[in-house]
Amino acid sequence: MARVVLGVSAGIAAYKAASLLRLMREAGHRVRVIPTADALRFVGEPTWAALSGEPVATDVWSNVDEVPHVRLGQAADLVIVAPATADLLARAAAGLSGDLLTATLLTARCPVVYAPAMHTEMWEHPATAANVSLLRSRGAIVVDPASGRLTGADTGPGRLPEPDELFAVVQALLSRPNGLAVPLARKRVVISAGGTREELDPVRFLGNWSTGRQGYALARAAALRGADVTVVAANVELPDPAGATVMRVTSAREMHAAMLAQADAADVLVMTAAVADFRPVARSDSKIKKDGRVPDPIALAENPDILADLAARRAERGPAGQVVVGFAAETHPDPDAARAKLTRKGCDLLVVNPVGNGLGFGSAENEAVVYAREGSHTPIPRGSKESLAEVVWDLVAARLR
Repeated sequence: MARVVLGVSAGIAAYKAASLLRLMREAGHRVRVIPTADALRFVGEPTWAALSGEPVATDVWSNVDEVPHVRLGQAADLVIVAPATADLLARAAAGLSGDLLTATLLTARCPVVYAPAMHTEMWEHPATAANVSLLRSRGAIVVDPASGRLTGADTGPGRLPEPDELFAVVQALLSRPNGLAVPLARKRVVISAGGTREELDPVRFLGNWSTGRQGYALARAAALRGADVTVVAANVELPDPAGATVMRVTSAREMHAAMLAQADAADVLVMTAAVADFRPVARSDSKIKKDGRVPDPIALAENPDILADLAARRAERGPAGQVVVGFAAETHPDPDAARAKLTRKGCDLLVVNPVGNGLGFGSAENEAVVYAREGSHTPIPRGSKESLAEVVWDLVAARLR
């Protein structure tokens, strides 16, 4: 059981923090909620106390004999502030300690996570950008906000990530073997995720069972290691991974174009998506009906090989030092076939994972063997997709160094 401090500042997204609190409590963590005084205008003290089972205070004058402004930070295994308003980020960056939350932030010696939420103009203001940069330089983790509907009719970056995603961040930080190491700091990472679809008619498509969970786990882990992460997502129905920018595509050719467009500026390219090898030559404009006759065979055309094209583009145009990682889902993995595919594709690392029997598509677990261009291989035993992501990033970080 971990000891978590949940800081809540005065933003409308405070209501989402109640769901995050419940998820952490259900996972067995002991959670102490420290709201700012104005945060209680959005969600009241009785709600936080009832959901956490712990006392709630906003100032340093309650239970003075316990010295809460020092003890809470010292005892915590993790501090997460969600939402973190522009005002809270400014006060934290300045080292102010006028209330219990900011005092706790100064005394914490554990990982500290800020999940900003505010209007787009406030998030993009140079003052906020400078405060975020300063907090990151001191070792804090600032999760970039999601894009979407904000207060009122406004839409744009500044939305608090969904509680499930923030909970995944909490779990990753509490379990990650490398602590707060950020070997991907300032690296630009582009990841494909999900499964492409090739339309047969307006209601049918050729596709696969990929859900995007492994790609999103890689994206989340890279963001926590300090990377600037873009995900090219094909037909994924998961909340956007916290700290990543998501581009949505449908077909293999759309993903091919999106990945190539992002490639030249990337330090790392990861092809996690399950890409259709073939597409129908022709798409019917109307639904193909069962009218008593056997339909004509569906003629197929080969889709572009995105991984091979990314590796070839690197060889032709750079950038120097770029790392290209491929994934290969196999029902019967074979080491010789894996090494042949690694050579044929031209990538640096090939992650070969078995699918079926509770592994791979749609599952929370995965296992793999990572084959490297120079001939080494790294087995990853069965475990969570998050743990697999950490091993992959360790291998990538070693190559970047």
